[in-house]
This record gives sequence, C-alpha cells and structure tokens, in this order.
Amino acid sequence: MKVIAHAVLLMALAVPASTGAAASRPSVALTASPAHVTIAGGDAAFVRVSNAGSRRVVVDVRRAGFALDLRGRPMIVSRPRSVAANSWLSVRPRKVVVRPGSATSLTLSARVPHRAEPGDHPALLLLTTRPRPHAGVAVRMRLGVVVDVRAPGRIVRRLALRDLRARGHGRTRVLELLVVNRGNVTEELGPHRVLVTLRRHGRVLARLEGQPRELLPRSRGLVLFRYRGHSTGVVSALAVLASDDGGASVYRSFRLRL
Repeated sequence: MKVIAHAVLLMALAVPASTGAAASRPSVALTASPAHVTIAGGDAAFVRVSNAGSRRVVVDVRRAGFALDLRGRPMIVSRPRSVAANSWLSVRPRKVVVRPGSATSLTLSARVPHRAEPGDHPALLLLTTRPRPHAGVAVRMRLGVVVDVRAPGRIVRRLALRDLRARGHGRTRVLELLVVNRGNVTEELGPHRVLVTLRRHGRVLARLEGQPRELLPRSRGLVLFRYRGHSTGVVSALAVLASDDGGASVYRSFRLRL
C-alpha cells in the first residue's frame, strides 16, 4: 500500500455557526488526514477524522465518483468510467460520532476485479456532518478524501505538452500550458516539475514555475504560470516537464503572444 503524504483538500463547505458561538473555537471544525490515499487490492489504509470544534458531530461516510476539470478543480461525477472504483472500495464504519477535541479512524480496503485495467482508478470518499437537531442555524461540513485504487499490472507514465496560451492584460498575465496524461497513474505536478522559459532574440525574459496540481490518468489539464514582466508581443517559450522517476524530461517549444 502506498499512502501519499501530500495532502490535497478536495472540498469543504460549512454554513456559519449559530450566533454567540465562540470566535476562537467554531462549533464544527472537521479535518481528515491524509487527504489523498493510494491503495492496492487486498491492502488496507486508514483515514483519521479529527474534530477541533466545540460540539459533538455525527459524520456520514459515502463513496462517489471523482474527476478534475481542466483547471484542476474537483468534481463529483457519475460517468461509468469515473465511478468504477467505487464498487471496488469498502469503508468501515459508514457513520462515526466524533466528540470535541477527539479523533477516530476509518478503515479502507479494496477488492480489484481480475480484469481491471492496470494503474490508478480514482474514487472519492465523502465525509458529511449532520446538522445538530434544534440548532438555530444549521451547520454542515463536507470533506473529500481522494482514493486511488491501484490495479496490478504494468505502470505507464506518459505525459505530453500540447499548447501554451497567455491570458489577461497589463502587468500580470497568466500562461496556460495544456498537459496530457496518457499514462495510467495519477501524476503530481509540483512547483519545480513544470517550467517555462521566455526568450526574445536569445535573451531570457523570465523563468516561470507552474502552480502545483494533480493530473488523473487518461486526462488533460492546464498548468498555470504567472508572468509579471513588461514585455509584450511575440516571444519564444520553452516548456520543460521533468520526470519524477528518473526518466527523460519532456520538452516543447512554442511561439507565444504576450
């Protein structure tokens, strides 16, 4: 079993606590750790649910389909391919009661079908608090924990750079680099892994680092860069995507209008 320590907060939603609640300690303050787990069939993993709030909370636990949009924002989805891992994943218990200042654990396990495609199959574990009865204002929080169920077989890492565009005007512009994940595992694109160098007539104008994001298997997404220079017009851009497993880096040159 591989547990990814890098925490990725999927979603959190809370209605403001009732009037008079202590400002220093909200009535509902739920956290889940880790926020991203990779689990192989037959293994087990654990998610710790902690309550830093002032009230006892009841939490319902359920599974959902998961995807990221082009900009990396999480979505709950129902497409058949996106929910396949849900039926492979088991979680116990399905409801927990967490007292103030305490924590409890959820146990995850997976049973992968014999003919499952090798690699990562994302699912989402949704933790939703129940509103307190007779409360003046309902308080409700939802957290998401990403679970990659890894099917056995050959792991393929294959990333490609497809397009680079500049958005916005004035001093601060955003560069959008389209990256395609043709592999079968989730890729972590950290701040030092994707770089863009801007040049004009051989002179370096800027070296930019991409904003961190994840890219799910067999998907595509935008890596964003902020450019705060004064240059405008057409420049040459070299995008570099470094390997994180010792393999070859990916390079691509673009002509870009700032």
